[in-house]
Order: sequence, then structure tokens, then C-alpha cells
Amino acid sequence: MTSLTQDLGRFVADLTLRQIPAEGCAIARTGIADCFGVLIAGSRDPEIALVDRELGHSSGPALASLIPSGARRSPETAALVNGVAAHVLDYDDVSLDGHPSAVLVPAILAQGEANGSSGAEMLTAYVAGYEVWAELLLREPTPLHRKGWHPSAVLGPVAAAAACAKLRGLDAAQAATAMAIAASMSSGLVANFGTMTKSFQVGRAAQSGVIAARLAQAGLTASLDALEHPAGLLMALSVDGKAELDRPFVAASKEWHIVGHGLSIKRYPICYATHRSIDAALDLVTRFDLTPGKVERIHVSTGKTQMLMLRNSAPQTGLEAKFSMQFAMAAALCARNVGLRELTDDFVRRPEVQSIFSRVSLEGTTATKAGSNFAPADAVEISTIDGATHKSGPVEFAKGSHERPLSRDELWRKFADCLGAQFPDGTKARAFENLMMFDRLNGAGDLALASG
Repeated sequence: MTSLTQDLGRFVADLTLRQIPAEGCAIARTGIADCFGVLIAGSRDPEIALVDRELGHSSGPALASLIPSGARRSPETAALVNGVAAHVLDYDDVSLDGHPSAVLVPAILAQGEANGSSGAEMLTAYVAGYEVWAELLLREPTPLHRKGWHPSAVLGPVAAAAACAKLRGLDAAQAATAMAIAASMSSGLVANFGTMTKSFQVGRAAQSGVIAARLAQAGLTASLDALEHPAGLLMALSVDGKAELDRPFVAASKEWHIVGHGLSIKRYPICYATHRSIDAALDLVTRFDLTPGKVERIHVSTGKTQMLMLRNSAPQTGLEAKFSMQFAMAAALCARNVGLRELTDDFVRRPEVQSIFSRVSLEGTTATKAGSNFAPADAVEISTIDGATHKSGPVEFAKGSHERPLSRDELWRKFADCLGAQFPDGTKARAFENLMMFDRLNGAGDLALASG
């Protein structure tokens, strides 16, 4: 039997920036830039202060920075706190059934700053981690969410370990060992969606990658078939016990998953399972000038797996609302927007918002589109009190998806909004430009402009 763990170790150790297609590099730069902005917006959330207060002062050399404050922490701690910040708003990018950048970017920036890595080295590490994540995910035929696993938290540690192994310059055996160690650090549950623990799971995934690479370099051992062994990670996570353990991994002829699957940049700070329906609802609300008083019923056709994630039918807090299709429809109707201003406790509890929830009905299909755990398309139908019915038609791709990407100007507007009024326009512009040429930077220190 081929050893997937060892083959991936060789791939990570041998990968160079020149091997990565130009399109893959461009996608990675976009993901890093978007995540950096979202991380800064998330850093203002009370959860970040809580995690840093309770866990942020562990022993170890303070070689990495919290973003954007610049406060010094150990690389492991910086990856944790920044990872929580990157995901706490649920505004970070989506791909591979999870949130690659929210795991990879905090781990890479922390490890890269500690090592003095260049932008080119960190970009290469990002792609290494992305490709490892994709390879593992695509060996499981059934969405991991259906078994209760949070893919970002169970595949993210292995991907982050691959990225940090690359930055530490580990050889093939050490890189394989780092991923094997990280496999035993994988954990995270869908049941905790809509709580602070969801973003904590992502921060822990980033932190686990940093720790695993450090321990592998120090000599900690692990099984070099920990990913593909019948009692290893893939089979342990597998929903139906049908994970592909034996398929060879050949780096020389591999598909570049970052090109094929890319990243979907979020337009709305809410679970991605709602985004196509939000696009459809906003279009109907605007086109037909719909208001809460005019609407009798909103019917959403979506996927069963999406409905599993969207567990809150009558949310009372901004966190709960992030996992509610009922709220997504209510915000689209009441505010004609689903943004940071709407994802607050005060907005969620407005009587007019709460009154919409009972008018929203969901219909789910078990069919999924290729390479995704989402339905082939979402659709919204809004019925009004005067007897009219407005139908969106099927929406296959959300705006901002890999198939319908944001323009550079749209990405910039989101970035500037995330940084907010506390940063001068010039600082924001310089930070964005640096991030969009990330592989030309001397190191993580070149991003200090973004912290004012």
C-alpha cells in the first residue's frame, strides 16, 4: 500500500513557488488579503479579548504578533488568537467544505514572522497547506458535516502543519511526521456552530499546525501512515467508511486543487450556506420593492446539508443569526443588506426582524453539486399579501464564489470596510497593495502598516 502520509510529506518538502501555476498564486494572494482584513475586523470582537486573556500568556519566546495590535506572543499563541479573530465574524473565505485561509493565514503569519520567512516562502506554504487539505477532503465521498465534523477543525490542523513544516524547512520525513502529529490534534463539531466555540475550533486548528511542526522538528515521533491507515484520520472521520485510502498520490502528475476549486470570498458575514439564497432574496426585494408589511411568506429551496448547518430558526443573538436562514431572509427584507451592521444582537432582536422568522419555510434536497456539500442550486420564492408570487429561479453560484469572483475593486471595498475608521485611508491602501503582492514582501513585518 502506498503511504499517503509520506507522499504528502515529500510533496510539501519539495514544493517551490515556481511549480505553482500563476493562477494558483493569484488565488492565494486574494485569500491572504481578504483574511487579513477580516481578521482585523474580527479582532474587535469580545471573544478575542477573552481568549487572549485566558490563553494568551503561555510560556515561550514572544516571536509573533497579534493583529493588528502588534502585541507579542509565542507563535503558537499568536496563531490561536489570530485564528479565532479570522473566523469569529464568519466573514472569511470558503472552499474545500471549510475555511482554508482562516486556518492557514494565522498559522503562516505567526510561523513566518518567527522564522523571518519571506513573502514568497509564506505564499508557497499557503499553497502547500491548501493542497494537503484538498487531497484529504477529496478522498471522502460524503460531506463530513453529515457526521458532525467541522472540516476546518479536523482537516485544518493537518493543512496548517504542512504549511508550518514548509516554513521550518522540514525534510520529507519530518513534514510527514508533522502532519501525522496534527492528525491526532483534529477535532471540531458542527453542533457548536452559532457559538464562540466555532471560531475557537478554527484558532485551535491554526495553533495545532504550529505546534505539530515544532514538535516534529524537535524529534517527536508519529506513525507515518497516520492519515491513510485503516485506523487513521481519514477512516476515523469517514461518514460511511468509504474513504479512499489506497489511491496513489503522485506529485508530478497531481491536479492543482487551488486552481480547480479556488476560494469563494464572502460578501456577507454569515454562514456560506445562506449566500446563494441571500443573493436571490435581495434581488427580489429590490426588483419588486418588497417590505416586511407586504410579505406573507418566504420559501427557500436549499440543501439538506446546508439546513443541518443552519440550526437556528429563531435566533436571538448575532452569533446565533449567523447560522439561520430565517434571519438571512429577514435581514434581506428588513434592511436590504446582510452586513456587519445587521449581525448584531440589537438588530436581530428588532420586532420587525423577529416577526419574519415564522414566515420563512425551508425545503431541502439531498442532491449535491460536484465537489461540494451544497445543493446544486438555491432558490427563493416570496409571496405577498396581495396574492403575488415572485420567484428567483435557481442560483447556482453566489457572487464572490470561485465561479463569480469579486473584482479587485470589490475586494478592496470589503477590505477597507473591515479595517474601519480607526485606520487612515492611506494606511489601508498601502496594506491592501502589500497584501496583493504578498510574494514580493521581505517578510511579515512589511504588513505592520496595516496595524497603524
